[in-house]
Amino acid sequence: MTSYLRYLAGRALLWLVTIVVAVTVVFVVPRLVPGDPMDAMLQRLAAAGGAINAPELIAQYREMFGLDRSISEQYVSFLRELARGNFGYSINNFPSNVTDIVIPAIPWTIGLLSVTTIFSWTLGSLIGAIVGWRGGRSRFFQALVPIALVLYTTPYYILALILIFLFAFTWRIFPLSGGAFSVGVRPELTLKFALDVLHHAALPALSIILVSLGWWFLSMRSLITTQKGEDYILLAEAKGLPERRILWSYAFRNAMLPQATGLALSLGHIVGGALITEVIFAYQGLGWVIYNAIKSLDFPVIQGSVLLLIIAVTTTNFLIDLAYPLIDPRIRQAGRE
Repeated sequence: MTSYLRYLAGRALLWLVTIVVAVTVVFVVPRLVPGDPMDAMLQRLAAAGGAINAPELIAQYREMFGLDRSISEQYVSFLRELARGNFGYSINNFPSNVTDIVIPAIPWTIGLLSVTTIFSWTLGSLIGAIVGWRGGRSRFFQALVPIALVLYTTPYYILALILIFLFAFTWRIFPLSGGAFSVGVRPELTLKFALDVLHHAALPALSIILVSLGWWFLSMRSLITTQKGEDYILLAEAKGLPERRILWSYAFRNAMLPQATGLALSLGHIVGGALITEVIFAYQGLGWVIYNAIKSLDFPVIQGSVLLLIIAVTTTNFLIDLAYPLIDPRIRQAGRE
């Protein structure tokens, strides 16, 4: 049990160090972007037909958001407010808090990511296992391999643009963009609203699923192919066990641990691709919020949004680490030594 506790303590320490480093990176990187948030706000006001010419008012705004301080002073203030759970005010949408902007976008991103990731990982693993076990016996199974390879090597945004051209522009089955639901539709727990949300989410979800599906398919196929020659598989075959049982109870179960590890390692890549997809479809998730915040140099919104994403990804990886003993009994046995 001591070894298992050391394993969990090491993972927890890694999670904590990642969060600490992420806080610093999230603070520093937006300030490396050329430009000034107040100048960007003045330019938007001028483009809209208004302007702020009072230097005193501009100075008050800079003081309010701490932009008149040194970087070190801003960093200390950022850490102090973050410890209180305060992400600050949005520069571009003052006097709205960062949480007022970010929190409404979180359910849309979580819904899109959770459904697409679980669906593509599960379906890709199942199909990959079948093709890896029986691929040489069927031309259909063999034809799936190059298709999956093409999907895996296609960037999220390229596939999203192709889907938009085919299903939104050419055939007009789905909307081109416009958010997570139609304009004028009231968000409520009704069948009409649910169908409208699914209609708008179909193309973003499909682009993420197809790209991710290709990787999980190829990964599981490779794992099952290597498992077929192992001694425990040959022993199971020599005992006369049914082929289906050998596949799912032996080969597939042993391949699930590296497949789960691959999910943890690629989660950041999946999240990044999903955020780009949200921008392309103007989907009202965190990707769309971050995109608009970067355009306006809204430092507090960038910091709050990106930090929440990093915490979510690292926490998910930590939970996957905790699930390893449930997948692989050897970890449980090591914990008892």
